[in-house]
Amino acid sequence: MRFMYLVRSATAGPPSPRLLEEMHKLAERETKAGTVVDMGGLMPISVGASVRVAGGKLDVTDGPFSESKEVVGGYAIFDFKTREDAIASAVEFMTLHQQYGEGWEGVCEMRQIAE
Repeated sequence: MRFMYLVRSATAGPPSPRLLEEMHKLAERETKAGTVVDMGGLMPISVGASVRVAGGKLDVTDGPFSESKEVVGGYAIFDFKTREDAIASAVEFMTLHQQYGEGWEGVCEMRQIAE
């Protein structure tokens, strides 16, 4: 079963060097285990764009987006045998943020990919 993690946070700026180091260790381990399908951090919203349909109109807005309270800062796609394995991995990932994130607050939304 494939799962996508979307990491959202209102905390500005890149992760601390220690958190980056710990995330890289975890990514290496999961890559060697064969569970990683794809993953990556996202550039700041200032270089993004939003394409929206509302009221029958299509609108393109360049970033930054003033209405954004939380921003998706990264994503990962994994292939796990069970939902419980996926949850355990997300808990481990967020524990790194808790331990090494220096005041970081956010959420890792885990969603199973429809196949």
